[in-house]
Amino acid sequence: MPLNKVVDDPAAAVDVIRSGASVAVGGFGLCGTPMALIEALHAGGADDLRIVSNNCGVDDWGLGILLRDRRISRVTASYVGENKEFARQFLAGELEVELCPQGTLAERLRAGGAGIPAFFTPTGAGTLIAEGGLPWRYDAEGRVVVASPPKEVRSFGGREHVLEESVTTDAALVHAARGDRHGNLCFTTAARNFNPVCAMAGRVTVAQVEELVEPGELDPDEIHLPGVFVDRVVPLRGAAEKRIERRTVRRS
Repeated sequence: MPLNKVVDDPAAAVDVIRSGASVAVGGFGLCGTPMALIEALHAGGADDLRIVSNNCGVDDWGLGILLRDRRISRVTASYVGENKEFARQFLAGELEVELCPQGTLAERLRAGGAGIPAFFTPTGAGTLIAEGGLPWRYDAEGRVVVASPPKEVRSFGGREHVLEESVTTDAALVHAARGDRHGNLCFTTAARNFNPVCAMAGRVTVAQVEELVEPGELDPDEIHLPGVFVDRVVPLRGAAEKRIERRTVRRS
């Protein structure tokens, strides 16, 4: 792995992602979304993508642009809201969706990056998550054609726990506020969200950074993700656009 991981062209940075690939994508709602990399992936034409992300953005932003053009065949996520096309495709039988409790999804990604094949959690015990039968895919008539399988359940300390398998993906796309040429990354406040664990889970991880610095300029205590998890660093031309998912106001 080269020490200088900088790739100036987003298209060149994501060229490893081919049709049919699994991709972990950072972000939460529209916060911390690696939009420049998503746009490059969209422009590259890859389809039949299997996405692992907290959510799928909105109809015209984030992963929503890939979903809109039918580039995604499967999503593992914890939240469907705010994207009408996501819900429509799922209910129409056009998209397979594995819904996962948010904390469990984060831990599945982290465990994958840490080399842990599976873990037990009390989340979901006594529900369809453990028993199986959650709809993953419908047909055009609304019948369930793919459902979640039952999972192993064991008791620890008198409490039932569900066995969850870790997640690794062919690639990962993440956003960071600062990064150096070695791939060490710093995230800002809420934009940290799923980005570190998605970066850990990807076999090839591409990070877009708003500010590129030289090795040694980042204080070791402010590095949230070490460069060992990052393969390519794409410096943005200035600050990334930061959209607001839902703006609300009140009368004065």
